Amino acid sequence: MLKRTIGLSLIFSVLIGFTSCKNKIEKESKKTSLEQSSSEKEEKDWAILGFERPEGVNPVLSPIEESEFYSELNKRDVKWESNDVFNPAATVLGDSIYVLYRAEDKSGKGISERTSRIGLAASANGFEMNRRSKPVLFPRNDAQKQFEWPGGCEDPRVAVTEDGTYVMLYTQWNKKVARLAVATSKNLKEWDKHGPAFAKAYDGKYLDDFTKSASIVTKLKNGKLVITQIDGQYFLYWGEKNVYAATSSDLMNWKPVEDENGKLKILMSPREGYFDSQLTECGPPAVLTENGIVLIYNGKNLQEGGDVNYTANTYCAGQALFDKENPLQLNDRLNKPFLVPTADFEKSGQYPAGTVFTEGLVYFENSWYLYYGCADSRVGVVVSNQNIN
Repeated sequence: MLKRTIGLSLIFSVLIGFTSCKNKIEKESKKTSLEQSSSEKEEKDWAILGFERPEGVNPVLSPIEESEFYSELNKRDVKWESNDVFNPAATVLGDSIYVLYRAEDKSGKGISERTSRIGLAASANGFEMNRRSKPVLFPRNDAQKQFEWPGGCEDPRVAVTEDGTYVMLYTQWNKKVARLAVATSKNLKEWDKHGPAFAKAYDGKYLDDFTKSASIVTKLKNGKLVITQIDGQYFLYWGEKNVYAATSSDLMNWKPVEDENGKLKILMSPREGYFDSQLTECGPPAVLTENGIVLIYNGKNLQEGGDVNYTANTYCAGQALFDKENPLQLNDRLNKPFLVPTADFEKSGQYPAGTVFTEGLVYFENSWYLYYGCADSRVGVVVSNQNIN
């Protein structure tokens, strides 16, 4: 009887082990299938694709403790990039790529609770960064203090005119209202602040509205991305949840495009069931090509109602195509992201749900370099050799 009991127990254990193993294999198979479907890429002849992570170089920027500068508002030395560095702009000056990145100190806890300043790093090859020890744009006792203190200067996008004027569109954050603002420079080190981008439009109608994330339209000329005009006006896409537009004659004062009811004209919105189901936030400067205007943007995935192939609340990068004759008309967009969080440092830090947040695009030595924020804590880069017209 004892032998029979032992024998039955052994058979039962084997069956349970087999079932458990079978279930595990099925789960792993489903996981592998899901990962494969998540990594599929769309082929669109208008899109800028083929981006790859260079081996052994990322992240290209991480927080450091050594950098200090005297803050006239704090009235003391501040380790201004000690907590996180992320959300970078990028441009070319001379024979180098320059990355302007958002850096946070340790003055608070949690996203948007610290003070942000914008730092500058130069690279001859796009990967090895030579950082300045002091920020180049930050809150101070100036005309913009009311808009920038104590939250700081955040999330820059930078483009350059043909005559060498660099235009930065960044977020002013006073911990009450986020405002899209403009600064200009000739050398990337000294910047002139021009204040909120929409301050004068419609008698200040949008001055106190929440505005951010602007992608000015550029074109590739003589191997360099430069700011261009459409029908005699400068043009930009902007917005966090939806994509809107604005025009300017001087690059400093911008007029949002309204619809027939005097409301902001919505050009693109989140899509239920897709990776951009919660947000479609504008990324680096848009690029005018023969096929249209390519806008790289950052899509956020809803926890419920998003794309189940991607983690809830994750940020992935998408692309949209607007008509080159009518830049308000959306013609196409990718249904799958072309860049998703995969590395550990893209799925940890301040934003553990996973983030690749694109803001800096340059064309350098016949290649595209796209710089992005990694989980709101570091800076990464991907490179593509694709040619576009």
